[in-house]
Amino acid sequence: VQLQASGGGLVQAGGSLRLSCAGSGGSLSKSNYVMGWFRQAPGKEREFVAAISGTARITYYADSVKGRFTLSRDNMRNTVYLQIHDVKSEDTAVYYCAADASSWVRSPLSGGRSGPRTFWGQGTLVTVSS
Repeated sequence: VQLQASGGGLVQAGGSLRLSCAGSGGSLSKSNYVMGWFRQAPGKEREFVAAISGTARITYYADSVKGRFTLSRDNMRNTVYLQIHDVKSEDTAVYYCAADASSWVRSPLSGGRSGPRTFWGQGTLVTVSS
């Protein structure tokens, strides 16, 4: 599976943007992949942001983004979307999408972690200006 993240850029604090992650070479359309996003701010370790089950019935968010981030997926388009509202300076980071060919209960993404079989996209940079 190849993952292509896009949608990053410069955004003013308080604004909104939507990140996309398009998958290819796999079977995202069969909804058998758990998808997620992580981010890495300058000088910090990569951290979990959100995950979504294959059928989109379950989502899980890091406490730091609850209420402002919304994760969704379109399996027919092999794409997941991370909608970010009320952007804050602490959201400045490189955002990475991730995928696990696994059920929700078995995927480390459902617990806010990545695993040895997690696929990664190349990252998209979000910079928040004040």
